[in-house]
Formats: sequence, C-alpha cells, structure tokens
Amino acid sequence: MQEAVTPFVGSSAPDLPKLEFCFEIQLKFARHDSIAAMPSGAGRGFVYLESGEIRGPRLNGAVMPFSGGDWALFRPDDVLATDARYMLRADDGTNILMHNRGYLWGRRPDTLKRMQDWMFRGGPEVPFDEFYLRAAPSFETEKGPHDWLMRHIFIGIGQRQFDGNLIRYYALL
Repeated sequence: MQEAVTPFVGSSAPDLPKLEFCFEIQLKFARHDSIAAMPSGAGRGFVYLESGEIRGPRLNGAVMPFSGGDWALFRPDDVLATDARYMLRADDGTNILMHNRGYLWGRRPDTLKRMQDWMFRGGPEVPFDEFYLRAAPSFETEKGPHDWLMRHIFIGIGQRQFDGNLIRYYALL
C-alpha cells in the first residue's frame, strides 16, 4: 500500500486558487548585526534566531535554537528582501530545513523608519495594516511523514512583533 503524497483534499482551479492553513511559527530574535551602507546603495541586516514555536493542524514542533537567522537586504527603494534559513524539529523528532524568502515594506513612506524606531529605540508599535510582510518558504526533510512539505507551494503572511515575527503558512492546493 502506497502512502498518500499529500495530506490535502481538493485542488486549485486555473482561475480559482485554493489555500489551506497549515501552521504558524512564532519566531523570537536574539540579536542583530548589519552592514549599513554598501556601494550599491543597499544595506544588509542579520538577525539571529533565538527560538520559535510551530503550531497548527498540519505541523507542530519547535524551531531549533540558534539554528539560523535572516540575512535581509535593505534595498534603496525601502523594501526589505528577507532571506532566512533555520531548522525546524517536528514533534515526532523529524528535522526540517526551512528556507524562507519574502518582502517587508511599508504602506506609507515612513513605515520602515517607524518600525526600526519600535524595534530598536522604544517607539510605538506599528499596526499590521501599515506594512506588507509576506514569505514564500521551501523545505527539505527526509522521506516520511513530513515530506509533503517538499511537494507544495506555500505562502506566509507575517506580523512583525517587538522581539520577532508571527507567520501563518498556507499551502496552495
């Protein structure tokens, strides 16, 4: 008997995409470093991932502490291009490498500056509706109960928080 290659029922139609919520990850950041001003006009930031928790109907577990981070590119057009890698450990002990790329930008010209003030200088929180934080992850894991992660396209919708991010992930069926 062959195991199912997908845990999902149904499929997207060419004119009607279908998404299914799979899990969320609460990330906690430890510290950060940066290269402020490169000759290209961009900057490079790095946040070290301290820990994280994974909760959802399709995956539960934890982010392995200090297993990676985010090497974000601060572009001259006020878009932050994220490029994160870190290890997940499912509740059953399976290791899963996550590579998460995406974008963070403000819906107003001063949003990213206000976000930096919030994160690093004690400024007020920036509401979710004032920024766009989206991710497109890919995964690597061994053959077994979680290899469905390597056969689907996912999108993440993120909320920036004072000490990390909360990102909810959906599979495109």
